Amino acid sequence: MTTPKNVQVSEKKLEITQTKGVIGVKQNQKDCLRSLGLKHIGDSVVRTADAVTVGMINTVPHLVKVEEAK
Repeated sequence: MTTPKNVQVSEKKLEITQTKGVIGVKQNQKDCLRSLGLKHIGDSVVRTADAVTVGMINTVPHLVKVEEAK
C-alpha cells in the first residue's frame, strides 16, 4: 500500500518506511529518500511532520508508507 499525497504539517511524529526500491525513479526522488534517511527497502525512520519532511513525503508517496508513530 502506498501513501496518498495528502500528508499535512502538524506536531505529530510520523513513522516512514520505504516500501519500494529506487531503480528507475527520478534523481530528485532518490535524493528525497536519502534525505529522509532511507537507504533500503524496509528501512524506517521516525520524524516530526514539519514542512520539510511533509514535502519530501509528498514527493515520493509511491515509494513509502507513512503511519503515525506510537
